[in-house]
Amino acid sequence: MKVTLLQTNIHWAQPQQNIREAECLIAKQAGSDLYVLPEMWSTGFATEPMDIAHDEDNNEALCWMQEIARRHHCAICGSMAVRLADGTFRNRHYFVDGRLNRVSFYDKHHLFSYSHEDRYYTPGNSHTIVEYCGFRILLLTCYDLRFPCWSRYATDVEYDALVLVANWPQSRQSAWHILTRARAIENQCYVIAVNRVGDDNFGHYVGLSVAIDPIGCTLGQCRPDQHQALTVTLDLAELERRRQKFQVLEDRDRK
Repeated sequence: MKVTLLQTNIHWAQPQQNIREAECLIAKQAGSDLYVLPEMWSTGFATEPMDIAHDEDNNEALCWMQEIARRHHCAICGSMAVRLADGTFRNRHYFVDGRLNRVSFYDKHHLFSYSHEDRYYTPGNSHTIVEYCGFRILLLTCYDLRFPCWSRYATDVEYDALVLVANWPQSRQSAWHILTRARAIENQCYVIAVNRVGDDNFGHYVGLSVAIDPIGCTLGQCRPDQHQALTVTLDLAELERRRQKFQVLEDRDRK
């Protein structure tokens, strides 16, 4: 499966500008099976979403994702601030499959209380695993990366690749480097972790979006501070070979 990491510089509260720039990056990396955008890629990380979140039933960014997926016969994912019909807000990670004309989503479970995300958003309470190109893909969002129990490969959470979208600032870049690799190693899975670049009110973002193999080796990494698309290939047969050869998951804690 060919996966393209879309490391974008998000323009605050400008969905149309963010859509145009994402589309330009996709055009430069045509032919991928899956394109991955950062967290809240269409607006920036809006901890106070009242005047910035997309309405669930009138979401121009989601409509664009569906159009891209259909046009390129691919899938695309990324999270957005969304206002539901009941008035609640979700940090919703959408996975749009243009081949099956299907939209799946995961609502961020661990809301970032340090920046008061938890004051306005409702957390999700269930995992989302999407089947695509033969892979079982677990969707996660940013702060979830810090919580290994939530991402643990388990009897009811079996997957082959973990796709994490993020707004992860430079001040905590060391944790990004270590934890992305830890999640790959401990779950014997591929990790695709896509971060933004640029600045907002919370700080500076250097990106360093990365694809990691099941033993923690880097398949590809975006350059720091660069608006960039990077394509890697995930090999399901190689993953299965590694899991059979070194059966760590068979010895996992099951309680």
